Amino acid sequence: MIKWIGRVSAVIIFLALLPFLINGYKLADYYNLIPKKYYTAADFGIETAISPVDYDADGVDDYTEILLGARRDAENHPRYDGSYVEGGYPADDVGVCTDVVWRAFRNAGYSLRIMVDRDIALYPSDYRRVTVRDDNIDFRRVVNLRVFFDKYATEITADTSDIGRWQPGDIVIFKDNKHIGIVSDRRTKDGKPYIIHNGGQPVREEDYLKRGEVLRHYRFDASQIDSSVLARWEM
Repeated sequence: MIKWIGRVSAVIIFLALLPFLINGYKLADYYNLIPKKYYTAADFGIETAISPVDYDADGVDDYTEILLGARRDAENHPRYDGSYVEGGYPADDVGVCTDVVWRAFRNAGYSLRIMVDRDIALYPSDYRRVTVRDDNIDFRRVVNLRVFFDKYATEITADTSDIGRWQPGDIVIFKDNKHIGIVSDRRTKDGKPYIIHNGGQPVREEDYLKRGEVLRHYRFDASQIDSSVLARWEM
């Protein structure tokens, strides 16, 4: 009898905890804390786009360089902190979403900071949110990067179901101009790409499109940028 009562009690406790376990699993899955197999473009018969530009002339095209630079930042897993930094560049172990982007561009040989600052100086009316120029922070604002990429990158579809048009090294801005990331070469079982980004989340290269609403999707092309704006990384 005692054993029977103990078993019944265990079942009751398990049933009581089951909703919490299920919800906990769903939450962990939503935030990609449960490791899953990822796929590549080849698994879906998608040809990977190769940039015609190799800006730093190292034998690796820009799209690949941008991807690898973003991944390096994700693997470094900088602490989320968007504090103002004298000199503009936070330490490598500190950063926010926009820092993923300039670091990705640095890997391809570009100084996104200088390019954004030059463009603001040349076309101040385009940057309505900038009241006083400050090259220490302007390139770390998503709203400013949206203006810059609207002008100097090719806009691609925001339709995440059109999986063939999502390519590694693409740039994505999410709803309300508050978040930005780089498209990975890793994909879900449905072919949707992972996003490399920093929102302070545990997993920095993840299936983010399931919870992030896309506002803009770009592909960068240095040939669209005037020489008065284009800038190499020099530091």
